[in-house]
Amino acid sequence: MFRTRLISGIVLVLILIFTLPAGGWVLACLLAAASVIGMSELMEIYGAKRKSIAIAAYLGAVLIFGACLAGWERGRTLALVAGAAAVLAVYVFTFPTFKAGQAMAAVFSLFYLPFLLSYVYLTRALPGGAYLVWLIFLASWGCDTCAYCVGMLIGKHKMTPKLSPKKSVEGAVGGVIGAGILGAVFGAVFADKLGLAHPALMTAAVCMIGSLLSMVGDLTASGIKRDHNVKDYGTLIPGHGGILDRFDSVIPVAPAVFYALVIFQGGWGALL
Repeated sequence: MFRTRLISGIVLVLILIFTLPAGGWVLACLLAAASVIGMSELMEIYGAKRKSIAIAAYLGAVLIFGACLAGWERGRTLALVAGAAAVLAVYVFTFPTFKAGQAMAAVFSLFYLPFLLSYVYLTRALPGGAYLVWLIFLASWGCDTCAYCVGMLIGKHKMTPKLSPKKSVEGAVGGVIGAGILGAVFGAVFADKLGLAHPALMTAAVCMIGSLLSMVGDLTASGIKRDHNVKDYGTLIPGHGGILDRFDSVIPVAPAVFYALVIFQGGWGALL
């Protein structure tokens, strides 16, 4: 099992090595594919994986990344609204084919996966983005790894005993600190590529902020699985499960890292 997880993890990193620096349509297509697969995993739980209500949401995901490729950032929001409207239209005009819970799940999946993951693309498009985009994965996967190691070594106090009994407060603290250290090292090594005033300090802060959201993302995905008595979302990634099982912590980190970097590069006024 460990060997399978390790091999799958290496393959995932190699895919990122070839797609993140490329950016553009290569990255957009990868994110769109990952989003649609993740959405299908979520919709399968609600019994609507290949149904028209899910297809409407998938089309919304394609529109979101189409807006990214067109350089129309606000178009992502329009695509999100259009996709949600399409889902609700399917629900209304095919009633009572689908349950309200299925419609809500389709709308949620559209926001949760393609819209939030599109911030990976936006981060790559920032000045120095070819390097800065890696902070999303350092914050999420770095926090996961450090939290696991610290939790195994000294974890005693359960953080969410009913939702995720193996996670500890000590592990969470270790994950945040570990992500910060990884970010600081990254910032020091690539200082002249990042376009930040204080690279090591700022990348450490970005990773620590992102790590907090990574734990929320991880626990959110775990909560959905527990609600429906599901062990894994899928089997696409051997040893890990589905797209959602591996990228659950990445999803909410992407917008957090993007906005933190926008502020660090241009100040609070950059958000207006």
